[in-house]
Amino acid sequence: MKTEFLDKLLAVGSDPISSGIVKLSDDMNTALGKHAGDLVKLLASKNGFYAFEAALHVFPSESKGNEIGLEDWNSKEGWVKDFEGMASNLFFFAEDIFGSQFCISGNGISVFDPETGNCELLCQNIESWAEIILEDFRVLTGFPLAHSWQRMHGKIRPGTRLIPKVPFVAGGEFAVENLFAIDSVAGMKQRANLAKQIRLLPDGAKIQFKIVD
Repeated sequence: MKTEFLDKLLAVGSDPISSGIVKLSDDMNTALGKHAGDLVKLLASKNGFYAFEAALHVFPSESKGNEIGLEDWNSKEGWVKDFEGMASNLFFFAEDIFGSQFCISGNGISVFDPETGNCELLCQNIESWAEIILEDFRVLTGFPLAHSWQRMHGKIRPGTRLIPKVPFVAGGEFAVENLFAIDSVAGMKQRANLAKQIRLLPDGAKIQFKIVD
């Protein structure tokens, strides 16, 4: 497979997060299926990185300090469990500034919305994913808000994302004033609570955003 767009994305990314040798467990290879080889090639070139002023975060193969590796991030006993099946059968390898997850599913590369638990197919492979990220990074990574927030508050720390005080799905504004920095895992767990409420309610019903530990 040609890697023209992936090479361009790697070129605009940060230095590798990890210098470790890329190894995928048997469980990870099974979850990735036909996409395992492409992900290994990506990580072998740059083992985790940030791009577009940290708006895009590609996970490294292994955990290091505050950086969570792929196996830990995809653990069935971690934040994935909080979504009660909505995040199952997906393999998460990257995220935007708001913690929306780019993931590998049986159909290709999808994006998982943590506020609703919905998963939308984007493209068929990682090279195509790199292409659409480069073409529309302002929308797909949340770059403009990441840039504006960091001008006001400083650089986003590793293992941190920006989530809305008032959820976007509940009418929260895409504005710096509506964002706060939070540990990535904690942010996913909080939105899982919201997604579970939305799943059970009819259209137009009221929802309550609960802050949970």
